[in-house]
Amino acid sequence: MHIDLNNPEGLTPEAVRQLLASASDDVHTQLRVSKDGRAYLSSGVVGGTDIDGLLFRLETWAAGSGYVGNVAASDEVWVMQIFNALKENWPNPPFDYIDVY
Repeated sequence: MHIDLNNPEGLTPEAVRQLLASASDDVHTQLRVSKDGRAYLSSGVVGGTDIDGLLFRLETWAAGSGYVGNVAASDEVWVMQIFNALKENWPNPPFDYIDVY
């Protein structure tokens, strides 16, 4: 699953909620945004690995930390933090690594 940031109607709190819910909290996960505007969760490749083609990325969320999965998706404050991070940084992030805390 991904969010198309080029579509003005694609970035919604509900889309962020669905994206967060789509991932497992059993593995390290990172939200990444490609240069072509695709926001997605990566669990196979995280951190500063394989960042060619990325516009920006958020910090890696450690397995078991509760930042993804159904519990994370039900946390209204967390969903809005991620929504705002995407909205404020697309398409011109100040850095290629964004901290949402």
